[in-house]
Amino acid sequence: MRSGAISLAGRRVLAVRLHQAQVRSFATPSGKHRNPFGKPPRKENKDPLHWKCAGDNAEEKMRAWALRYGSQSNGLPDWIEHWSRSKFYQVGVGLIAGTAAISVMDLHGLAPWVAGGFSAFYWTVGLRDISQHRQTVRRNFPFLGNVRYLFESIRPEIRQYFIQSDQDAQPFSREQRSIVYARAKNMDGTLPFGTQLDVYADHYEFATHSMWPEHVPDHAKRVTIGGPACLKPYSASLLNISAMSYGALSDNAILALNTGAKVGGFYHNTGEGGVSKFHAEPGADLVWNIGTGYFGCRNNETGGFSAEKFEETVKRLPQLRMIEVKLSQGAKPSHGGILPANKLSPAIAEARGVPMGQDCNSPPRHAAFDSPHSLLLFLQHLRELSGGLPVGFKLCVGHPSEVFALVRAMLDSGITPDFITVDGSEGGTGAAPPEFASSLGMPLVEALSLVHRTLVGAGVRGHVRIICSGKVLSGFSVVRNLALGADLCNSARAMMFALGCIQALKCNTNRCPTGVATQDPALMAGLVVEDKASRVANYHRKTVEAAMELVGAMGLQSPGEVDGRHIQVRVDGSRVMSYAEIFPPLEDGAFLRGTAPERLQRLWDATAPADHVPPHT
Repeated sequence: MRSGAISLAGRRVLAVRLHQAQVRSFATPSGKHRNPFGKPPRKENKDPLHWKCAGDNAEEKMRAWALRYGSQSNGLPDWIEHWSRSKFYQVGVGLIAGTAAISVMDLHGLAPWVAGGFSAFYWTVGLRDISQHRQTVRRNFPFLGNVRYLFESIRPEIRQYFIQSDQDAQPFSREQRSIVYARAKNMDGTLPFGTQLDVYADHYEFATHSMWPEHVPDHAKRVTIGGPACLKPYSASLLNISAMSYGALSDNAILALNTGAKVGGFYHNTGEGGVSKFHAEPGADLVWNIGTGYFGCRNNETGGFSAEKFEETVKRLPQLRMIEVKLSQGAKPSHGGILPANKLSPAIAEARGVPMGQDCNSPPRHAAFDSPHSLLLFLQHLRELSGGLPVGFKLCVGHPSEVFALVRAMLDSGITPDFITVDGSEGGTGAAPPEFASSLGMPLVEALSLVHRTLVGAGVRGHVRIICSGKVLSGFSVVRNLALGADLCNSARAMMFALGCIQALKCNTNRCPTGVATQDPALMAGLVVEDKASRVANYHRKTVEAAMELVGAMGLQSPGEVDGRHIQVRVDGSRVMSYAEIFPPLEDGAFLRGTAPERLQRLWDATAPADHVPPHT
């Protein structure tokens, strides 16, 4: 019996004590008893268990619960906990005897075969449970212990379909996913009977509308990326496909995303796994993401950057529009990885430009540069090698001082990136250590505001576009990010929902049921490229339209006019503040004049020289 269980004698004693507590609860201050059939003094005390335990501690309440319902265990039900190996053998012998008896009574019927089959199944499973060494529950409770693992395996589906409300699930609620599904299928996405959100809850966000709404012209849906040194500026959509590598996503998923981007006129970020043939075939605009493995431009002898291979890839793929150097990503910042040789398929090896039969290493940091200044020199080198394409870098913000050091290096060197992609720590990935995914890196709201205000304070914001990513799904999330300082947005998981992802949370198992995040040919065959490509394009179009309608309702004519004053946040039950109040805007060049807010100015002034890695302050 488990240590938390209560014996029969103990239950009797507990029942007497609970009865005494019940009698005390009906006593008045004068010692007289109230009418037990009268109305309870408080409405919430109608539950007998509640008033029995009034004034008792939590342990006594749990024991009362056990008295009523049999166990306070969160683990196995009592009928399994009373099971044992000896009972397994007893029941098994009984099954054999029962099968023999049935065989005698019904020698030529079907019943003996059924009974014998179940008996054989029972003994096979039970003896296997007893002989294995990996799971204690199965060894201690043979045969019936498997019920625990059966329920555990279907628990996510039970919660998703029968228990969770439309707002409960994480990382995306059913209501959020339904927005994408409806738009992707070109269905009516209106909401009946009003919002289901608690508008008085802490952290509730809302946009401020105008009595004089405006019409936002179509050309406002695009943003030109390219600073003074860029020879080939690129006109990007307000919403695009975020970085997702081939290998993490299936052949058909990449094909459908790229085809949808081609139809909708927005770009597709390749992810750090290189430019695969599935990225290139449909012909959509591409942003080449270069990580620490330098896939597609890798020197296989050293594992470092190869300028020759970089130029070859650029010349081979005219649809490359921008180059993005990945410093870190939100879901697992500063974390490398190794793709073992036994998981390296010919298609993945071709995309990454690595030989078969070798482990594919992505270290935590880059080998081509080691400081803010050398990073900017590397970006300038890539811009020259690419013939003037826009170049930038992607990061999840960690130490604010490192952001200041990067921006100070821009001033010292005169080299500015054409864009910076800010990835919030709430961003997604196919697989990440839980500590990295849940407890490392700065969330998007704070990170985006920090990068934007730092560039403004240094006087270089006009040369650098800011792209953001991290749970971008609806038109409001786009507008909210614009208010925090972004120029345009990337989205990964919303695009996966448009492909048919059901948030099964099996991205790291190769068993994605919708064929999106898997390399299993049988599963990816269920994803029909032509159908899903149109859904990706539909979702993009309708979401951008929704964002533009919000901008117009706010009385603005362009997304570039949105700022922190236009989004309000309920910081607690009685206070509502705008993002402009939470993150006060800086004047252009405030750091250079020494007029920035005290804390930011102090951090800026303490930043290390640009040719050194900054101290962590």
